[in-house]
Amino acid sequence: MRNALRALLLLVLAGVPTAGRAAEPDIKPNDNLVADGIPAIPATLAATVGRYTDFRGAGLLDWHPARREMIISTRFAETNQVHRVRFPGGDRTQLTFFPDRVLGATYCPRGGDYFVFGRDVGGNEFTQLYRYDVATGEVTLLTDGGRSQNGNPRWAHAGDRIAYGTTRRNGKDRDIHVMDPRDPKSDRAVLEPEGGGWFVLDWSPDDRQVLVGESISANESYLWLIDVAGGGKRLLTPKGGPQTDYSGGVFARDGKSIYTTTDKDSEFHRLARVDLATGAPTFLTSQIRWDVDDFELSPDGATLAFVTNEDGVDTLRLLDTATRKERPVPALGLGLGVIGALKWHPNGKDLAFGYSSARSPADVYSLDVATGKVERWTESETGGLNAATFSEPELVRWKSFDGRTISGFLYKPPARFAGKQPVLVNIHGGPEAQSRPSFLGRSNYYLNELGLAVIYPNVRGSAGYGKTFLKLDDGVLREDSVKDIGALLDWIGTRSDLDPQRVMVTGGSYGGYMTLAVATNYDARLRCSLDVVGISNFISFMERTEAYRRDLRRVEYGDERDPKIRAFFEKIAPLNNAGKISKPLFVVAGKNDPRVPVQEGEQMVSTVRKNGTPVWWLMADDEGHGFAKKKNQDYQFYATVMFMKEFLLN
Repeated sequence: MRNALRALLLLVLAGVPTAGRAAEPDIKPNDNLVADGIPAIPATLAATVGRYTDFRGAGLLDWHPARREMIISTRFAETNQVHRVRFPGGDRTQLTFFPDRVLGATYCPRGGDYFVFGRDVGGNEFTQLYRYDVATGEVTLLTDGGRSQNGNPRWAHAGDRIAYGTTRRNGKDRDIHVMDPRDPKSDRAVLEPEGGGWFVLDWSPDDRQVLVGESISANESYLWLIDVAGGGKRLLTPKGGPQTDYSGGVFARDGKSIYTTTDKDSEFHRLARVDLATGAPTFLTSQIRWDVDDFELSPDGATLAFVTNEDGVDTLRLLDTATRKERPVPALGLGLGVIGALKWHPNGKDLAFGYSSARSPADVYSLDVATGKVERWTESETGGLNAATFSEPELVRWKSFDGRTISGFLYKPPARFAGKQPVLVNIHGGPEAQSRPSFLGRSNYYLNELGLAVIYPNVRGSAGYGKTFLKLDDGVLREDSVKDIGALLDWIGTRSDLDPQRVMVTGGSYGGYMTLAVATNYDARLRCSLDVVGISNFISFMERTEAYRRDLRRVEYGDERDPKIRAFFEKIAPLNNAGKISKPLFVVAGKNDPRVPVQEGEQMVSTVRKNGTPVWWLMADDEGHGFAKKKNQDYQFYATVMFMKEFLLN
């Protein structure tokens, strides 16, 4: 009898009608959600899509400094937390338990008795640093706990201090502080510069200097050496001349040079060794005509592990620092995908990394560079679905309005969906991000169950294709990237397998702006649009985005205080062109968003509704720049599926 009752309860919870009982009531938005214009969502929908909401991923955080074990980030309940994994394939033991996600964690390199981690509240990105004591599980707040942003801690080699960035002084400029995490009162500033783009990279081998980056834009940054005791700074990479970007930085073990990547005198980021005495760079990967996206120096300084981004697909490489020649890398056996978060174990032979592909959620692996052995440390769940059957991307290209070739990744639904397929165009944010062939998560439902084809375009301004391409949407060139989507709509019409009469566009953050811009410029060619935390007017966006990021955004988009730029912004603003939108619009926002304030979505919704256009509005009181909590993500997903069924597929 007990088993029969349990089976009945499971059917009811799944929304399956049972004899003599009413069906489960409609799904209601949680109290923290504002859902306006969204119709009732039947419980049967949740039961149908449920498996696609149970994907999980894992991200590498750090190796233990003394043992061959690691801490990772993954989600067991609502948000990503810190977990310990003691051996490859071992159980994930949860260490932190917060309602909000944990943002990074790093062990003290001296013994590993504690680690430092970051956490914000409700997605507000005012990240605070904490100490987690491994023996007791006790958590201690290290920073001010207020409306400051603190992060990117880097350990001194002695393991007695961290250097990190903070906006505590005035909320606008990012200072560099040093602290012993065992004594938060030891905190002191070593550099108080102007600007929000300063960040710590590494300590010198003698712990007397800190290498710091100064970011001006996606196209321009510099490296500085900071004297920890006296606070003096020295520019290592010269200013003036052509815009140059330096990304990442680590001291060579002899302390006489640093390794970095730079696009100096090149279209792409090359690995370089910069002499500290002269500032002269020696380029190490000039033969590779792609960006070096990430690198990590081995503990003995003999090997640089690095990743090249080759048309969106990652390749892991090893470089002998003495001979400056590449070493053979054993076959990883993982297929085409995205590699990230390189981290050497102190033993000098185990290199950990993250990996994701269209058929594999993000997971953590290690490579023994001596033997070539690859080990999988985590195997994340796929909701009981066979991910090996998921669609793999096709790299496609089309000509834009000016003859320039634009590319993207096309995912096709299973063969059982015959005829012309409806299309979802999903535009990345940034704007200098890049769509990559990584795991699609919930979006696999659109392919496998709704029969959509999904295209992820890399319009001009995307990273990965050289610095000239990266700059093609700057300032008053902004709408050229919108025209790239117009050209994509033309290309869709040339394909016998795609239906140009059923196209939906979506995107998040800057991709949300692109969604709104496409909706205003190509309304007649769309069925509907979904804007997630997108910009509706660059002027109001600049006035409300957090002060520490405002100048960085002005370099990319243009300075709204300039009358000519302001007039341009007024002309292109989706908000000011909202009268052109006649097709259904769905807008999603987080109340605590520090990047694209919630007002950007609110004003777009109220304006488009004046057209008599159907508009759905979803806002979370406990989220920021995108939804991080599973319960909120699930409701957004249910509503998105409803929106697609009603307006794209109906």
